[in-house]
Amino acid sequence: MRHYEVTLIVHPDQSSQVSTMIDKYKEIITTGGGSVHREEDWGRKHLAYPINKIYKAHYLMLNIECDQETLDKLNYNFRFNDAILRNLIISRSEAITEPSIMMATTEEK
Repeated sequence: MRHYEVTLIVHPDQSSQVSTMIDKYKEIITTGGGSVHREEDWGRKHLAYPINKIYKAHYLMLNIECDQETLDKLNYNFRFNDAILRNLIISRSEAITEPSIMMATTEEK
């Protein structure tokens, strides 16, 4: 199995559904034999540029370990979920479990 970092930008009107979405995606990963090493909810942030006249969005990040079939299933779900404005999947060489820079800066505040 390979390690991936998944970043999602969710429509701000769907911020209340974020925990349900994360649980759904974690279930897809675990039923496929994978695991979630880190999940972070960065909250609402300003976008670098407007997407469909939206200036703020809800950011999520997951570090996962899964096979290609599970990753394809996740990508398919991201593509057809209207609440997800953008997604980014990056391949990683190892599992990352420590907090990201985004979470470290919010903890310092």
